[in-house]
Amino acid sequence: MTMIALVDREMLGDKIKAVLEYVPSAVFPAIIFPAIFINDYGAFIEMNDPKIFGAIVAIIVGYFSKNIIATILSGLISYWFLIFVVFS
Repeated sequence: MTMIALVDREMLGDKIKAVLEYVPSAVFPAIIFPAIFINDYGAFIEMNDPKIFGAIVAIIVGYFSKNIIATILSGLISYWFLIFVVFS
């Protein structure tokens, strides 16, 4: 990882730059998936878990708004609403 940080951008070819543009899109779901779908014991959660509904709301808002702040806030607010109001 540090090797890439030390390489100057002009030293990379166009094909390598094109491939590296997909790295954030590939890493982000790999980080988010376990947080939503796997519990503390390493097992998949049930379908009625509030995290899934919050993620669905965030996906819908993100798709239509194209705004990262609105996506994060809508997912968190819907998750908190479900935890504190519906599932309490």
